[in-house]
Amino acid sequence: MANEIFYDPQKEICEVRNQLSYVKRIGFLLGAGTSKALNISDLAGLTKKVREKLGEKQKNILKNVETGLSVKEGDDPLTIEQILDQVRLIRQLANDSPDRNFEKVSGKDALDLDMEICNRIYEIIGEEERSVDLSHTKKFVTWLNWLSRDYAKEVFTTNYDLVVEKALESLHIPYFDGFVGAYQPFFFPESLESKNTYDIPPVSWIRFWKLHGSINWFWKKNAKGKPNKVVRLGIESKKSNNENELVIYPSKEKYETSRKQPFIAYFDRLRTFLQDGEGIFVINGYSFSDEHINAVIIDSLKQNNRLHIIGFFFSDDDLAKISELGTFLNFTAIGPRKAIIRGFLGEWKKNKTDHLLDACWDVGGNRLKIGDFKEMVRFLMEISGKQEKIEEVVKESNDK
Repeated sequence: MANEIFYDPQKEICEVRNQLSYVKRIGFLLGAGTSKALNISDLAGLTKKVREKLGEKQKNILKNVETGLSVKEGDDPLTIEQILDQVRLIRQLANDSPDRNFEKVSGKDALDLDMEICNRIYEIIGEEERSVDLSHTKKFVTWLNWLSRDYAKEVFTTNYDLVVEKALESLHIPYFDGFVGAYQPFFFPESLESKNTYDIPPVSWIRFWKLHGSINWFWKKNAKGKPNKVVRLGIESKKSNNENELVIYPSKEKYETSRKQPFIAYFDRLRTFLQDGEGIFVINGYSFSDEHINAVIIDSLKQNNRLHIIGFFFSDDDLAKISELGTFLNFTAIGPRKAIIRGFLGEWKKNKTDHLLDACWDVGGNRLKIGDFKEMVRFLMEISGKQEKIEEVVKESNDK
C-alpha cells in the first residue's frame, strides 16, 4: 500500500546510540516490565496472587469494594492499585470508623483490607525477590554510574521491590532518594526542592525515585496513634512494625495531602526533570497505565521541545496506547516489529545490518529484542565500550 511506513532498524538503533552517547542530562523510567524480566510479578500477576492469599472475610469485603468500581465489558481486569484507590476513598469517606459505611463497607473494614492487601504485597514481592538474579540490574547501575555527566542521573520507577537498591548497595554506588537519618530514615521533601547545588548530594550520586512507594516504607504513627511521617526501614523491619501501614501506591487527589508524601515530591521531581531543558528520558517496562505519570510526560513533551523520550517496549500493543495519547516529534517509541518515529507509526524493514543491530535483533522471530530489560542492558553495555570491565566488576560483586 502507498501509505505504509517502514523504518530501517539499523539506522534508528545507531541514532539512539548517538543520542545516549552525547546527551548531558539523562533519566530513566523503569516500569513493572523491568521487574517482570527478573521473574517478579507484574501488576496483573500481583493482583492475582494477592486475591488468592486473602482470607474469606477480606474476599467478601473486596467484592463490595469492587461494586463501586464501574467495569464495563471489554475493559481490562481491575488491578490491585485500582482496588487500593477505591479502598482508600472509602476509608476517607468513612473516617476508618466501624460505624460509618460506604458501598456496604465500613471504614474499619476498609482499613483492615488496605493493610491486609499491602501485607500480602509485601510477602509476595519479598519472597520473589529472594530468588532474583541481580546481574543485569547490577550491570545497568554500573553502566549508569560510569556515565560522565555534568548533571545528576535520575531513575524513576513504579516498582515496589528493592532490586535496584540491592544492586546499587552491593556495588557500593551512592544514591539519594529523599530520605535522611540513620535510626529510622524519614522522608524530607525539602531535600528534593533545593536549586542550590551546595544543598544537595554530589552530582555523581544517582537519584532514585519510587513513584508508587516501596515495601520498606512505613507510615510512622505519632503519640496520638495517627500516621504523621514516612520512614524507610530495613526489609526485615516489618516484623517489628506490623502495626504501621506500608506506603504502597499513591491514592487519588482526594486523599489528604499529608498522606501523599513522598508521592507529590517525586511527581514534582519527574515534572522538573522532564521540563528542565535539553535531556534524554529512557522508558523501559512501562505500559502507560498510570494516568498521572502519562499526564506529566505528555505535558512535558508539549512544553519542552528540547526533551527527547526514547521508549523501549516489549509489545507492539503499547505503541497503540501511545498513538492514542497524541503525536509528538520528540518521542521515539521502539517496539519488536513496529516503531513510532517523528510522530508516525511504521514497521521495521531490515535492509542492512551491523554488529550493533545483530546484538539486539531476534533473527528467528524477525523482531527487535531491546524492549526486554535484559536486552536493553546488553545494548547499553555494547555502546559503552566498557562491556568487559562492567562484567568484571559485577562478577567481583557476585563473588563477595
